Amino acid sequence: MAHGDVTPHPVDTSTLKPLGKDWIEPNPYRGNDKAVAVGAEGYLHNCAACHGLNAVSGGVAPDLLALNRDCLAFPSGPKREDCLKDVDDYFKDVTLNGRKNSEGRIIMPAYGSVFTQEAVWAIKSYIDARSVQEQDKQK
Repeated sequence: MAHGDVTPHPVDTSTLKPLGKDWIEPNPYRGNDKAVAVGAEGYLHNCAACHGLNAVSGGVAPDLLALNRDCLAFPSGPKREDCLKDVDDYFKDVTLNGRKNSEGRIIMPAYGSVFTQEAVWAIKSYIDARSVQEQDKQK
């Protein structure tokens, strides 16, 4: 109950290209504007309460924009793509399975019973897009 009575909200991915049963990696929706919009809605209803509006952390939960920060420091190419794939894998694992602290308390609820592959990748696409926006602000 670390997050209170959290009820996961399904994400409407009906406007996105279906991805099938087998997981695709890296995120096949990265850079897809439609997926970013779907992910923004999914993020708002499921993630923002802990991770902050517009993916700007208030310090209660990890800063999701930091996930891509090191990857975006690489110039476009294989190193950046490999880094983003690793981050995608980590994001997928934590989102689907949740996390517990060293005392066994849930610090991140698991969404594996609610989120489809399309929902996970749409939310990650939104976070990716916000990461790029924040990086551009720093320039």
